[in-house]
Amino acid sequence: MKTRAGLFSPRTVDNGTLAMLSVIEFEKDDKICDLGCGYGVVGLLAAKLVRPENVVMVDNDEQAIETAKENAAANEVSGVHIAHSDGFSGIRHNDFTKIICHPPYHADFAVPKMFIEKGFNRLALEGRMYMVTKRKEWYRNKLISIFGGVKVWEIEDYFVFMAIKKSDRYSNSKGNRGLRKI
Repeated sequence: MKTRAGLFSPRTVDNGTLAMLSVIEFEKDDKICDLGCGYGVVGLLAAKLVRPENVVMVDNDEQAIETAKENAAANEVSGVHIAHSDGFSGIRHNDFTKIICHPPYHADFAVPKMFIEKGFNRLALEGRMYMVTKRKEWYRNKLISIFGGVKVWEIEDYFVFMAIKKSDRYSNSKGNRGLRKI
């Protein structure tokens, strides 16, 4: 994989991304959104495991998009959709079975809040959102408030979250909808 200075984790794939990938099971018919794709590690791996035309990769950094496109060509993954977008604003795709992201978590919560709220609406029923951060409480609470439940794995110094869309609207239920809250 080609990368560039100024992009997230420019020397090697970061441990948080590896932790998140270790819990995701890709299915051939998945429709994937790599939200904040960076230079393309997650989206291109997904494109190799599912049909490339079922993978959408977005980032708000033009340099990241350029690099992801170069990596897609170098890895012979044609058909993957790579676009410049601020969150979901620049894409029309929806009904994703998996939205995967490693949001910026050293800043305020505006970006991950938008990813979670807008992501819920872009998922198909039974679709899953995966996130990885080093912060637990805010993400766990936000995902529960939107999805009604969340599963959390603690891997090294990271928390990997997975929430499943069970209805077409935000849930106010206090039930965990079959997911273990920790």
